[in-house]
This record gives sequence, structure tokens and C-alpha cells, in this order.
Amino acid sequence: MADNFVTSTLDAPDTPFDISLRPPMFSEFAGQEKVCERLELMVQAAQQRGDVLDHVLLSGPPGLGKTTLAYIIANAMSVNIKSTSGPTIEKAGDLAGLLTTLERGDVLFIDEIHRLQPAIEEYLYPAMEDYKLDIIIDQGPNARSVRLNLPKFTLIGATTRSGMISAPLRSRFGMACRLDYYVAEELQQILQRSARLLNIEIDAEGAFEIAARSRGTPRVANNLLRWVRDYAQVKAANRVTRDVADRALAMLDIDADGFDEMDKRILEAMIHKFQGGPVGLNSLAVAIGEEAGTLEEVNEPYLIMQGYLKRTPQGRVALPPAYRKVGVPVPNRVGELF
Repeated sequence: MADNFVTSTLDAPDTPFDISLRPPMFSEFAGQEKVCERLELMVQAAQQRGDVLDHVLLSGPPGLGKTTLAYIIANAMSVNIKSTSGPTIEKAGDLAGLLTTLERGDVLFIDEIHRLQPAIEEYLYPAMEDYKLDIIIDQGPNARSVRLNLPKFTLIGATTRSGMISAPLRSRFGMACRLDYYVAEELQQILQRSARLLNIEIDAEGAFEIAARSRGTPRVANNLLRWVRDYAQVKAANRVTRDVADRALAMLDIDADGFDEMDKRILEAMIHKFQGGPVGLNSLAVAIGEEAGTLEEVNEPYLIMQGYLKRTPQGRVALPPAYRKVGVPVPNRVGELF
């Protein structure tokens, strides 16, 4: 059972690129000011009382820093953190194995907590509220319940689909925080910090060029920085400027708006094949040769956030910026509708 989980502290091994860029404290975490302010206040209050931090739920799109914040909280509280994910916990015994190895104040971080099985959620409720765990042993006439007393701990849950979390589970978190997409200036700060850690020579304009094409997501920004670093190493004497960043990202077919090849194919299909919509998600997926789930989870959020698409009860509709992006005149009916 232990092999299914990852137990880690702040300095535990991770992918070299990832762990080296993860800020260890609130003061180094750029963006999400309101969320950080609330969490930092909670940490200070718990420390002043000598108490354990309340349970925290972090939600938002992938790559915005939910896992990083969980590690920062554990570091600020000077406790260990044990991390796992919702789909990994298959049986009540798996959950018991995790919880019984915690010490007072430790953090249990469950990523994608919305994917916990309902039966596991039921076991989690008394653990979160009363710090007790009732496990059923055996089956049929021989079944018996064993109660385990747990140390007072902090559960930090992270989810990209907050709407899929059941109301009973959500209500047991003392603080719920939603992370939003970053603006380019915040991503520029993150990239400049990452560049220092990776010993990359980059100017402010080069960092901003990468930030502007990173879809408001630090994970994307750091991944693009890694590619630009490789490009600069081979073709630009290890120095990243705005021009170098532009040429490097052009090789990846990422344009000035952060659109990749799939984003462009979505807009072109909607406008040329479906006359701007409305079109169903499955029909659109078939037209461009991609899975419907990938479109909905990966591409659509950014296109909707930037005002290129709109979800309606009848299906997806292309908005005027989508026509301009593709280089097609905006039909009169679009102007009338929107």
C-alpha cells in the first residue's frame, strides 16, 4: 500500500526543474495576493494560538500554484507534508495508512480531491471533524468496526473541478480559496525569479514576451522558459531577449496571443466548417481530430477567458475576436447577437 503514495517534505526530491522553481515561502510567491493574504493570516493566527491550522480547499485551473501553496503552508507551519491524489486512494485501508502516519499539525495534501470515491469521502468526514477513523474489518457476520484516534492534522485539498466536490465535503473545509489566471506582469516576475534560479540571462522584455504567451499560467510560463533557454543556448549565445523569445516560441507555433496550433484549428473549424456556430462539443472535436475532453479541459477555458468563444445552451459560438483572429470579416448576425 505504501508504494501507492508519495510522502514528502519541502526539500524532498521532485523533478529537478520543478522543485528548483517552487517558491518556499509566501514572500516569494508572485500573484494571488488575496489568497496568500488570507492563508498567511490563518497561519499566523494558528501559530499564535499554538493550534493546528484549519482544513483548506484550493481550487482553480491546472498550473496556477495549488500544490506550491500547500507546500508553502506546511513550511510556514514548520510541519511535514504528505501528498497523494484522489484517484490513488482506492480503499479505506489506504486512507487509514496515510492518516495514521501523521503527527500533530502535519499536512495531508490530496490533489484532485474531487475524484475521491464516495465511500472514501464518508470515512474522511469524521477524520476531518473529530480526528477519528472508523474502519470496518471483515465482512458478513464477522464484520466489526475499529475506531482509530488520529492526531489533529490539516487536510489541504486541491481541485480543478470545484463543482464536482460534494457539499458535505466542501462544508468541512475551514477556508476555501480559488486561484485565478495571472496577468502578464505577474508571470514576468515569476519568470525572472525562475531565470535567476536556472542561471538564465534574460532581460525584462524577454521575460515579458514569454509571459504574454503563457496563457496566464505559471506552469506554462516555466515550461516555455525551459524551451527558450534551450533555444538561446544553441542559437543566441545563452542570452534571452525579446527577439530571441519571439523566435524560440515561433518554432513552437505559439503566436503573440499565446495561441498554439490546436487553438487556431478550433477557431478555423468553428468559422469555416460551422459558420461560427452554435456547434456541439463532440461535433467540434470530430472536426479537428481531438478528444472532446481535451478541448473542454485544455483549450476552451483560455479561449473563453480571452473572449474568442462562448458556451451557450445550443453549443459553442465564435465571438467577433475569433473572426478577426482568423482573418475573416465579422458577419452582421454576430454583431446583432453579441
